[in-house]
Amino acid sequence: MLLTAIGALILALAPAFAEVQPFPPSFRTQDIQTDGAVIHVRVGGSGPAVVMLHGFGDTGDMWAPLAAKLVGDRTVVVPDLRGMGLSSHPEGGYEKKTQARDVALVLDKFKIDKADLVTHDIGNMVGYAFAAQYPDRVTRWVVMDAPLPGIGSWDEIIRSPALWHFNFRGPDVERLVKGRERIYLDRFWNELSANPKSIDEATRRHYAKLYARPGAMHSAFNQFAAFTQDAIDNKALAAKGKLTMPVLAIGAEKSFGAAMADDLRFVATDVTSAVIANSGHWLMEEQPAATVAAIVAFLNKK
Repeated sequence: MLLTAIGALILALAPAFAEVQPFPPSFRTQDIQTDGAVIHVRVGGSGPAVVMLHGFGDTGDMWAPLAAKLVGDRTVVVPDLRGMGLSSHPEGGYEKKTQARDVALVLDKFKIDKADLVTHDIGNMVGYAFAAQYPDRVTRWVVMDAPLPGIGSWDEIIRSPALWHFNFRGPDVERLVKGRERIYLDRFWNELSANPKSIDEATRRHYAKLYARPGAMHSAFNQFAAFTQDAIDNKALAAKGKLTMPVLAIGAEKSFGAAMADDLRFVATDVTSAVIANSGHWLMEEQPAATVAAIVAFLNKK
């Protein structure tokens, strides 16, 4: 009787210990040396390339559902940004122009000249720096639910009380968060989602474990610390002219919404807007089917 009860309990708890959706088994991983960092990359498929860049609170693992949809007829490249996930944690290089160089060197390693670009959160910022510095290497860009430092309504956005974390860093902050990474990340998932229950326990445990790795939170705080320089860099990049490749600006209904496209029009000439209903900031976790459908439809446009 006791063994039966224990077995039932294990089965009941099993979903809580499940991992996030894995990448298809055809994917391989590779660690690529760039200028000052080692970038962990997932790559699979063949054909026209697509690069996916994650943001804070996630790693490249967030893109598994989209990768599964695209790998049949595309080369899918999914790095962890420097200092995040399974990439190395250098002390510097968190300016998004530098991280754009990481992306360029990863593509060089795979002999990829051009790619579609899909980005979210801090990935948007790296994506803009990449597209602006290497415009001939980006065929289309899907940019999701986060602003670009120095662009559009940035000065208003950074005054929002919800974004206090932009300036939350330093050795004492790191002492506060150490061993409490899950608590810190829960704040983002709970407050920036439309429904906190959509960020399931498996997802929370998965990313909390990655952000608890040595140096991970220090590097994550450095991503935010670089925003001041990123704003200066972006204004200089935007002054050189707008991007001309097609851009799909996806906003979450409960987050940036249509304002996502408004911001991108400051830096791009061909911007299409999409708003994902019943979602907060965490589009791939909250509304994966609708988000993937919107991205795939845009990337497949002739």
